Amino acid sequence: MATLLSVNVGAPKDVPWQGRTVHTGAWKSPVQGARMVRRLNVDGDGQGDLAGHGGEIRAVLVYQLQSYQYWEKQLGRDDLTFGIFGENFTVDGLPDDEVCIGDRYRIGEAEFEVTQPRVTCYRVGMRLGEPTMASLLVAHHRPGFYLRVITEGHVQAGDEIILTRKGPEELSVADTDALLYLPDRDPAKLRKALNIPALSPGWRQSFNDLASAQQPTQEPGWPGERAGSQQPREASGWPGFKAMQVTRIVPETPTVASIYLSTTDGTPLPEARPGQYLSIRLAVGDAAPAVRSYSLSSAPAADTYRISVKHEPHGKVSSYIHATLHPGSLVDIAAPRGAFVLEAGTRPIVLISAGIGATPVLAMLHHLAATRDPRPVWWIHVAHDRAHHAFADEAHALLGQLPQAHEHIYFTAEAPRRDEPYVTQGRPTASSLVAMGIPSEADAYLCGPLAFMDDVGGYLRDHGLSPERIHTEQFSALPAINPGVTPAAAVRPHQPTGPTGTGPLITFARSGITTPWSPAHASLLDLAEACDVPTRWSCRTGVCHTCITHLVAGDITYTTPPLELPEEGTVLVCCSQPTTEVVLDL
Repeated sequence: MATLLSVNVGAPKDVPWQGRTVHTGAWKSPVQGARMVRRLNVDGDGQGDLAGHGGEIRAVLVYQLQSYQYWEKQLGRDDLTFGIFGENFTVDGLPDDEVCIGDRYRIGEAEFEVTQPRVTCYRVGMRLGEPTMASLLVAHHRPGFYLRVITEGHVQAGDEIILTRKGPEELSVADTDALLYLPDRDPAKLRKALNIPALSPGWRQSFNDLASAQQPTQEPGWPGERAGSQQPREASGWPGFKAMQVTRIVPETPTVASIYLSTTDGTPLPEARPGQYLSIRLAVGDAAPAVRSYSLSSAPAADTYRISVKHEPHGKVSSYIHATLHPGSLVDIAAPRGAFVLEAGTRPIVLISAGIGATPVLAMLHHLAATRDPRPVWWIHVAHDRAHHAFADEAHALLGQLPQAHEHIYFTAEAPRRDEPYVTQGRPTASSLVAMGIPSEADAYLCGPLAFMDDVGGYLRDHGLSPERIHTEQFSALPAINPGVTPAAAVRPHQPTGPTGTGPLITFARSGITTPWSPAHASLLDLAEACDVPTRWSCRTGVCHTCITHLVAGDITYTTPPLELPEEGTVLVCCSQPTTEVVLDL
């Protein structure tokens, strides 16, 4: 019979790690006597990062004596004391390949239900001083598991663990873990997992994604982030960069110009999805070539792409484009990519933009007009004034081709004319969006400054649109995902400190940084962090795929082989190094 050997607790504390501070509850130690287990915690215990750990579904973490003994041999350690794996209950028995999701157990006065395997997290490696531990737990099928508290009560070391009910489908913790993190998934087991009511919502969503033939967009258990902000996973139209020719440059406003691009040999271009962007590489001055990304601003013809670039007063690349490029210029272009794309369907469409943020939603409008899409469309755009209202006539004409179009323009510094009933001075508000009659079941696409998207996205959610139907595009670096790391003052991306590397050039395209590789960095993620480029990660060992990033150009090698390779054209930056010059969409 299984037995509770130790009850372990620990309050969250700040721990120094790689020059940063991590707020974590991973440091747990045994306690004597009975402890009350409540709906969210064992008394005296806590979690530093409630996004990925803790809460009602993950109230208690369990790890087994037999796994301790296994790791002592594997790691050559004799110092693995109970609680070091971050568990609340150290148990004798309950192996991961026998315990099933949905099983219920009585321990002392309390009753528990198994909800999910352990979340892959770098902090278990941090606690043990074994950086690859998160990967090892999955690869060796020894993750441990979480419990939900069904009945609160006291527990203590020595209590017997009694099975009170078997979970439906009898899918083991080890098999559930492998379904998410390892290749060659069994479709029958995937169906079983989705039929278990006790399975945690985060894992259920990931399995739903897999059942829809999609990779999960983020580590299960982490909070949902702004739709469209995940790194996309699709194959490129061509590898790396290829030379394209500028065929036309058209001024749109005093600060915006449209650049028309075609192939140098007249070969057809792959069709981009409405909303995607191009990465452009330019030799600007004597420094390393600069890489920037610009949204396609129209439906591509078979032989032409169009991007539209705003001249930023201190922008090195935009200044070069406006002052130097001319018809006939050759530029290096990477294939269209991006996940902010117009989705097929029957729901109404809302396209909302501010300033140069009009470009990707304008491409969507082109597509809707070209296909005579019958869906109702709301076009909402904010500009400073009439002179700086890019694509005004173009968008107005496209809307005229649609059967159910609604146009709403806002000027922040100019009043409307009498013949412009669709123009308002000011900015969109919650009440004005309601007055437009936008249906709550609509799909909304937002692009503009971050504060603008946050405000308008909030108005739409309050109006009844579900968060997963509010899609946003951010031109700059994506928001960081650094679980548990104590927030610090934002620092603009910069060259790394220390001796200059002598290896191939690494470019972080969204952040505008190009720097030589140095073997002083353990991975591309490590270099990005040294440059204060916003990064996204969880396990740091190639398991969770949170760090997946578009590889715009170049080749890499994996220092720790991922348990499952990412899709073509993407890379796991947490465990990879360059073998050639590399351009990353970071």
